[in-house]
Amino acid sequence: MSSAEFPVSLEGADLSVALEQDRFKQFLDQIPIAVAVSELVPVEKVIYANHQFERLSGQLNAAVLGKGWQGLPGAALGAESPVSLGQAIVDGADYLGTFNMPHNDGSMLVDAWSSLIEDDEGAPAFRLVALVAAATRTPSILEQLEEQVLEKDTQLKELQHRVRNNLQMITALIRVEARGVSDRTTGEGFDRLAGRVEALGLLYRALSENEGDGKVDLGIYLSEIASAVMRAHAVEGVHLDLQVDMWPVSLDVAMPAGLVVNELMTNTLKHAFKDASGGAITLHSKIDGAGGCRIVVADDGIGLPAGYAWPKQGKLSALIVRSLLQNASARMDVQSTPGHGMRVEIVFLSGDATRVR
Repeated sequence: MSSAEFPVSLEGADLSVALEQDRFKQFLDQIPIAVAVSELVPVEKVIYANHQFERLSGQLNAAVLGKGWQGLPGAALGAESPVSLGQAIVDGADYLGTFNMPHNDGSMLVDAWSSLIEDDEGAPAFRLVALVAAATRTPSILEQLEEQVLEKDTQLKELQHRVRNNLQMITALIRVEARGVSDRTTGEGFDRLAGRVEALGLLYRALSENEGDGKVDLGIYLSEIASAVMRAHAVEGVHLDLQVDMWPVSLDVAMPAGLVVNELMTNTLKHAFKDASGGAITLHSKIDGAGGCRIVVADDGIGLPAGYAWPKQGKLSALIVRSLLQNASARMDVQSTPGHGMRVEIVFLSGDATRVR
């Protein structure tokens, strides 16, 4: 997945406006990744840091806000000369490395990423920094990893690459929702954003629980997403027909597949059963005869309005679907008739979906 798949332009005022909204800040305080944002003009200064950033950096937000990044401590692991996290943020972009951050009760290893956010004229306007707690590594494991890096791309390097891609997806989600926050009158947009990021959080958890082969069981992952969506948007009388097979896929395929299923089920529960006394949602993820996998998301609700197509071009859902089809060389078929529900079928070929990129 290339960064070109996710637009990085943002009207300069929109992110500032979003960060002034209590609901937006409350949402960012709940995501499982440490996030901080700086404004670059006229002088770069940190304008927001969530609670997780305070925990992982070891710095009180009061000591960070309104200042530059240079004051952040920490020492980069493996660097020939000591480099602090603050200096690495100013000097770099994308994956910055692993840093040993001092805390009152000792220290903590964190992986750090940095991404510039441009305005509509292409000028850098903000910097987004994210921290993720790194696994504790003993010297012997570090030595083994160093040897593997010299020989070939290691699992650690692949993991860092995929987490960076996921960070791009998270920042894209935030940017798109932030663009409309100034005139949003209901919480639906934030509900959708929370659902999308919850899907990504489930994916990170699945990755941390596997054996380090860079793959996620698609059936288990989709069933967890379905449960989360049903809890968040329960409709009385609507039941879920869930059938899944165990099928390992690469992280780059699992991420957009989960977001597509989250998007479809959320739309269904919000719109498909208006004025109905009940209904059914189908989510099947089954291995087909050729060794691939077929996902079906369907409902018996009111269907799409005449002349309406899903996903709608220009919407975030279309971006997510394009990412899924490109990453997995998948094909998708959408069928809907007003008054007769909607059915979406996604078919994967085994080799394209399971290959770790």
